[in-house]
Amino acid sequence: MILVSSCLAGMKVRYNGTDCLDDTIQSLLAGNQAVAVCPELLGGFVTPREPAEIVGGDGDDVLAGRARVIDKSGTDVTEMYIRGAHITLEKARGVGAKVVVLKENSPSCGSAMVYNGTFSGEKIAGHGVTAALLRQHGIEVASETQLQELPALLRGPKQRIIE
Repeated sequence: MILVSSCLAGMKVRYNGTDCLDDTIQSLLAGNQAVAVCPELLGGFVTPREPAEIVGGDGDDVLAGRARVIDKSGTDVTEMYIRGAHITLEKARGVGAKVVVLKENSPSCGSAMVYNGTFSGEKIAGHGVTAALLRQHGIEVASETQLQELPALLRGPKQRIIE
């Protein structure tokens, strides 16, 4: 079983009330191989909501208290992002997920890139808050751009044979 971002499953849960439907994700859900989650909704947000970005780093920095998640109006929404990340971690553990496929660039779900905190559309290398927490707990995190690698991710790291 894997967890997938609800927006990739076609649910209109993104900050602006849209989705990012992915046919592969939809097939996994239809085949009962995946469970959809939205860390932001789990953290207490509603749809639609103000866009938010991480200011001062990435998700690892947020979890360490060195960065904050701020919405476009200037409101600090860090605690809601952290709460959603922890609930998502518990859901991943509950279904025994070894891999979670999250929406790239999100301040919650970005697995390789997040917006830089200036609301200018510029991205930086880094993880969202949920992606960072899951990785810290040994769960593989991938984005929708890595779906072709999913079978290998589900098998886990290659085992070395010592003779």
